[in-house]
Amino acid sequence: MTLTQAAERLRGATLAELSADSVRAGRLRLRVGPVYADFCRQRIDGPGLDVLLALAEAVGLDRMRQALAEGDVLNSTEARPALHHVVRAAAEDVPGSVRDAQTQAVEAVARVQDWVRRLLDEGLGDAHPVRDVVNVGIGGSDLGPRLLDEAIADPAGSPRLHFVSSVDAHRAAGLMARLDPATTLVVLVSKSFGTEETLLNGRLFVDWLAATLGDAAMRRRVFAVTANVEAAQRFGVDPERCLPIWEWVGGRYSLWSAVGFSFALTHGMANFRHLLEGARAMDRHFFEAPLDRNLPVLRGLVEHWNRVAFDYRARCVVPYDVRLMHLPAYLQQLEMESNGKSVRRDGVPVEQPTAPIVWGGVGTDAQHAFFQALHQGTQVVPVEFIGVIQPAHAHDAHHRVLLANLLAQSAALAHGHEVRDGDDDDALAAHKRHEGNRPSTVILLDALTPESLGALIAMYEHSVFVEACLVGINPFDQFGVELGKRIARQFLPALASDEAAATLDPVTQALIREIRSR
Repeated sequence: MTLTQAAERLRGATLAELSADSVRAGRLRLRVGPVYADFCRQRIDGPGLDVLLALAEAVGLDRMRQALAEGDVLNSTEARPALHHVVRAAAEDVPGSVRDAQTQAVEAVARVQDWVRRLLDEGLGDAHPVRDVVNVGIGGSDLGPRLLDEAIADPAGSPRLHFVSSVDAHRAAGLMARLDPATTLVVLVSKSFGTEETLLNGRLFVDWLAATLGDAAMRRRVFAVTANVEAAQRFGVDPERCLPIWEWVGGRYSLWSAVGFSFALTHGMANFRHLLEGARAMDRHFFEAPLDRNLPVLRGLVEHWNRVAFDYRARCVVPYDVRLMHLPAYLQQLEMESNGKSVRRDGVPVEQPTAPIVWGGVGTDAQHAFFQALHQGTQVVPVEFIGVIQPAHAHDAHHRVLLANLLAQSAALAHGHEVRDGDDDDALAAHKRHEGNRPSTVILLDALTPESLGALIAMYEHSVFVEACLVGINPFDQFGVELGKRIARQFLPALASDEAAATLDPVTQALIREIRSR
């Protein structure tokens, strides 16, 4: 039976009917440490799940999972392994084939810890403590640390963390206007140290520090996280203040490495280590648990089912905790950059849908923004609800209302609402009808801690890998990111030169004329 055939059997079944099957429920609920996931409100039954597991076996998912663990060159287009999971592993977790990478990762964490201690104990020289840290990076060099910063409380009295990512200079200019350069530390995060946005913003801060404090003081205040120490040194960074990142860790998988330095400095080294421990526990589960009781695998299978069997083209992520406000954007990059491909690993066009459009917002705010379309719009969009059982505040009444809203929205999407005779004015009955049968997943964390957040993010990473295996694509390259940036470099001279603009297409020429006319 194909996925389409398995799904066709369910066209007339409602989620209410499916959810009444206790055997099915047992297969679609799973707890791994502090993470509990319930897929019972997805439009899938036991036979459908069996078809998915048979597909996983047919594509060699178990073999691919082992290849990932052993450091095989899974990023075939760039001839690299994908070893982000090794960065957070203990020696006993990894085979000999990746032991050297694991050793390098341990040494990098030790360097991060040493610099955190030195900077907090000794400051920046001349009796200046570190009061502000500016993380300059984009993509995975920004979204990971930004997610951690908002989600995890910082110790009292710790430095404040700020982020500059976009080449739009408004953010950098605003920070330089209000921060004290004497107590500010800047971390430039770029694996290649060739990322245009990071270098442009980095130059603003390096020049600002040098102009106000002098070159020697600037060098004490600028760090780099990079695989290209020589380029960072030419930029003005002291080589001793260059922390490593490796080619075998993709940017969107890199928060576990020294990319987390700014987070460790402002939120404490203990929190950073606990984050790694939470991810490590999920790694062990992913690599060891059977496929039918494996949380990242189950989620990946369900997402594949939604894309292929039902042709759902988007997924909405709604955390019911303001501390996870950056999670939708983080997952947007993780999933759409990893799996937004149209050819398989062998270069042949892929025959199935790949990454959905990932978007979202924070509940309950999102309920007053786009939930109208989720409930009654013409396009069905599966929703992933993320809740936290134990809050970090003492306002229990608020938290009960928050959780009640999460539960209610999932139930309303599933069951809908039929207007019965006498309930409403007949003229409005059609407007008030909710058809229901709209799928959702609920993921609950016991509490939002570094461990639970690490486990949650690692679950998503492995789930994305599972989805890539099911359609045969490489989730570890991102050639689509570069084309527009290359064209932008070609367009740059045209903004100042009629001769350069004359070589461009008519629409671009017209836009440039409008820009230059103002």
